[in-house]
Amino acid sequence: MSKGKYTVSDLMKEFGYSRKEVLHELEEMELEYKSVQSEISEDLLELVKEHFKDLVEQKQSSQKSKDTKTDENLKEIHLKPPVVVKKLAEAIEKKPNEIISELMKKNIMASINNNIDSNIAIEICKNFGFNLLLDKRAKQEQQSSGKQTEPEEIEFKDNPKDLIEKPPIVTFLGHVDHGKTSLQDKIRETNIVSGESGGITQHIGASTVKKHGKQITFIDTPGHEAFTAMRARGANITDIAVLVVAADDGFMPQTVEALNHAKAAGVPIIVAVNKIDLPGVNPDKVLLEMQQNNLMSEDWGGDVGVVRVSAITGEGIDTLLERILLEAELMELKANPQRPGEAVVIESQVEHGLGATASILVMNGTINKGDMILSGEFFGKIKAMFDEFGKPVKKAGPACPVKIVGLSGPPEAGAKLVVCKNEKEVKKIAENRAIQKKLDSQDRKTVSLEDLFSNIEHEKRNRLPVIIKADVRGSIEAIQDSLTKIPSDKITVETIHSGVGAITENDVVLAAASGAMVIGFHVRVNPGVNKLAKQEKVEIRLYSVIYELLEDIREALVGQLKPEEREKELGTAKILQIFETSKGPNVIGCMVENGTVKVNAKARVYRDDELIFNGTVTSLRRFQDDVKEVKAGLECGIRLDNFADFHEGDKVQFYEIEYKKAQL
Repeated sequence: MSKGKYTVSDLMKEFGYSRKEVLHELEEMELEYKSVQSEISEDLLELVKEHFKDLVEQKQSSQKSKDTKTDENLKEIHLKPPVVVKKLAEAIEKKPNEIISELMKKNIMASINNNIDSNIAIEICKNFGFNLLLDKRAKQEQQSSGKQTEPEEIEFKDNPKDLIEKPPIVTFLGHVDHGKTSLQDKIRETNIVSGESGGITQHIGASTVKKHGKQITFIDTPGHEAFTAMRARGANITDIAVLVVAADDGFMPQTVEALNHAKAAGVPIIVAVNKIDLPGVNPDKVLLEMQQNNLMSEDWGGDVGVVRVSAITGEGIDTLLERILLEAELMELKANPQRPGEAVVIESQVEHGLGATASILVMNGTINKGDMILSGEFFGKIKAMFDEFGKPVKKAGPACPVKIVGLSGPPEAGAKLVVCKNEKEVKKIAENRAIQKKLDSQDRKTVSLEDLFSNIEHEKRNRLPVIIKADVRGSIEAIQDSLTKIPSDKITVETIHSGVGAITENDVVLAAASGAMVIGFHVRVNPGVNKLAKQEKVEIRLYSVIYELLEDIREALVGQLKPEEREKELGTAKILQIFETSKGPNVIGCMVENGTVKVNAKARVYRDDELIFNGTVTSLRRFQDDVKEVKAGLECGIRLDNFADFHEGDKVQFYEIEYKKAQL
């Protein structure tokens, strides 16, 4: 963009609107612009700016009115921190399982006695129509009594003068073998792929490159289905997602899965159509598949940039980097290198000769060699730091990936890492966390099903709890929608949890705790999961056709219902004589008047048309022989269970129970 020129991109940046919104408004003004680089002429500039200023004012006024109205409608409640699930449920007069259900929607697992984050508690209360206010005085008392704010939660006020432009953190997502690592390989002019097993990325790595003097940090997330969780972590710590799609294959199941992770993270998406160097490929078919997955390219009037690239020839690489920098410029990413360092653990391990090491990505501030750090229940002083090339470094600023040595143990991937000052205090916090983690683990093992998932039947209806795992989010929504439409006033399907990706051990543990069955649609079962499912007596059902799935669930629903009972009349007999026995009930001598009498048949004894006994035929005799049945017109000896008060002339009616599959 030349100096003094004003473009659509500048309009987006100034007024905070997306490309699609800006172009729509310009079209309403009967002004034709197609690209973010399009220049707005000087004679139209003031008119356009005035239009967007009015839009912003209207939006702010509308939001203010909406917020005021919302706050007025919310019922105010007060709680003292920490917020416990049980106390929160009591305060808003809801069942604990309803709170736990809301937490699960946010991918937070908690029992009835667990503490939950204050901000999460406020969100949940709003969902139920309450405005939660935390007692600050109680919080101060809590801190003065020794319970201090967690180091990760301490707010640091940045001086605007200290804020600098932060390099964008970019994640490459996509299907296995579509060229994610090869593309970065070309960008970095290194050869990472050759060092990976089978050419498939086995870990999350990070690296930096420079373009036009500006730094870009890349995270290479694995595309293989066994690394679904890793890919999710990659999407959550990124600023921009590059979705790599091979021009010859187009969208594959894991491409859609990766897209859902990026959408869930709420980050801008750039589509890189790779392998355009292959003969006979049609990159434009990717645009159609994008539209089918609710992703509209700029070429078709949307706001998603599409760059055609080749990891082999290098074609389009510069265009891709320029597009990344353009997106970053629009986002106005800022960080303060002067503040204490904050980072996210990408991966950790114990290495021979080094001890616990962690690959981290600095999110804000600066981390220096010798800093005291804390991550989860692990702490330590940084003894050494290495960049992505293995070279020792003394400090790392915002968006820099480094490996650190010196922690007391390997923290969990995705955990926060912060720089602290007081070594004694850090050690104490880490020890307390380790103890609490152990206690929480014990609680989870002994927690009752009532605490985790209330099995109270809503409105006395039966329920079939299920966990749904599918290849794409759209499949999950379709399955859930179809299950709710199965007509039944006797039983309901309750989705305990749903997610994209392979069936894991966590799914089985959750199913065992909630008495649920696991449904997989176009997904695999991870190694070792079937064995665990057998131990926990959890049923896993896999499908590739939705009609088969629905039919099986319908059958399962019928199985959950009690079968309908029907009586089948067998025959009747008249008691002619009673034979007393020294052992067991008396034997009655009868004449079978009609039908048949069978062993194990049900029997009702009537006297003067009144029912006096209902039992079972335990034995039948014809003369001296035991028989299984006696037909009409014949005499026989019958013994019924636990009844002796027979009179001659009593009538006996025989029947059996038939079970018919229950109807939904």
